[in-house]
Amino acid sequence: IYGNYVDDGYAKRAEGFDWVAVSVKQNRDESISVSVRSRADKKRPTCTFDAKAFKKDENAYASVYDGKPIAFNFSEDAITISTENEDDQYLLNFFCNGGRTLAGNYKKIEGDLDVKQIDLTSFSKVLNLQGIGFNITSIKNEDKNTLSILSFGLEGQDYNETFDIEGEQVINAEVEDLNSDGSPELFVYTQSVGSGSYGSVYAFSVNDKKSMSPVYFQPTAENTKINKGYMGHDEFTVVETTLAQRFPIYKEGDINAEPTGGTRQVSYKLLDGEGSRKLVVDKVSDY
Repeated sequence: IYGNYVDDGYAKRAEGFDWVAVSVKQNRDESISVSVRSRADKKRPTCTFDAKAFKKDENAYASVYDGKPIAFNFSEDAITISTENEDDQYLLNFFCNGGRTLAGNYKKIEGDLDVKQIDLTSFSKVLNLQGIGFNITSIKNEDKNTLSILSFGLEGQDYNETFDIEGEQVINAEVEDLNSDGSPELFVYTQSVGSGSYGSVYAFSVNDKKSMSPVYFQPTAENTKINKGYMGHDEFTVVETTLAQRFPIYKEGDINAEPTGGTRQVSYKLLDGEGSRKLVVDKVSDY
């Protein structure tokens, strides 16, 4: 099922036709990454969407947006995108402009998509919680990778910053009120480019719904509480009011592809620091 899928316009792109494509990549667990991109050399991109979808059966995967399931069904040479509930079809228009929708059937092709025409946005996600929204985008252009965070709905000035994340790629983003103060926190997860796949977190905290500021996260390799046996390949996710991290433990002599020391799971709490909030190790368990 992994590879690139396109709509009917792709075959006529040399004639100036618009097109939308779906790229499917394998994750380490039984999930897939689904990325929808479109032509961007002539006009604003038609559709932009990123999601992590989980396996339901051999040919069906699903992700959830705003509490509503989005279905990805595979046949021998195609993928069909729809909502599991017919009444939710309008949701798939949200990620497109010009009256288009993600819904539909896309045919698989061999090889890469047209790099001269495709939208260079490598990650895009919109999140909302407690009346505050976040638009997270990452663009790779000429080997330079950037992360942009734009908030909307703050009572004061909205947050709008761009960060250079050279050597990293954004893989996911989540929002949650980690300290239960009525204002959300944003977590953007990145992974280093290369075999090590070292994970990191760009975190941000909303202050009384008026402003937003970065949260300090100590790189795992520098954190002596948890870094023994660490060689990357970590994953992050929010679990209730904690940030959870999991990674394989390497023993001396282990090669990158074959760790033998089990798995370490770390939970972080959000605490107030002297200058800013920070994520602090709360619990560590090896198994």
